[in-house]
Amino acid sequence: MKNAKGYTLIELLIAVAILALISVMAFRGLASVIETRSHLAEENRKWHDLALFFSRFGEDLSRPEHRPVMDASGIMQPEFAGKPSYSDPLDANILFTRMGYEDEGGERIGYRFNQGKIEELVWAHLDQAPGTTPEIYTLLDEVKSFELRYLAINDTWVLFWPLPGQPQPKAVEATVTLASGEKIVRIFSLL
Repeated sequence: MKNAKGYTLIELLIAVAILALISVMAFRGLASVIETRSHLAEENRKWHDLALFFSRFGEDLSRPEHRPVMDASGIMQPEFAGKPSYSDPLDANILFTRMGYEDEGGERIGYRFNQGKIEELVWAHLDQAPGTTPEIYTLLDEVKSFELRYLAINDTWVLFWPLPGQPQPKAVEATVTLASGEKIVRIFSLL
């Protein structure tokens, strides 16, 4: 009879231990890749949403309609108004009249910071009937602050608009501070 050469128990245990060690390292590597991918997807979504917000804000500001409007309570409002805070649920930090698209009439647009979100308010008609409410859209969430400043004719930045004799500012500065700490400042020319 020939002696059959095989593996000893010690050799098998060492092979199993090496296989287990390689499996643990592979699992940790895979978990790290998945976590990194998830983090990158979240960061990408955050910056994509921010870019869309600024694009929409700039597009709305670029189509001014130089016309005051009558609000739902029958009071004439200026074509462009801005303030650091608001108290009415149908009010906003910035309100302005803009031209509609193609054959549509103008719209009254507002933007506001409300409980960690930036919302857009859209009134379908310029002059509003009593009880008229805007459509409200959340454009950006996870926001720490939303601040606006307005460039006057004498090149000074102010926090309130309108100023006497100036229907709209030369530019609007929008500062968004995200909940994650990033602070982004954009200036939009209205000339």
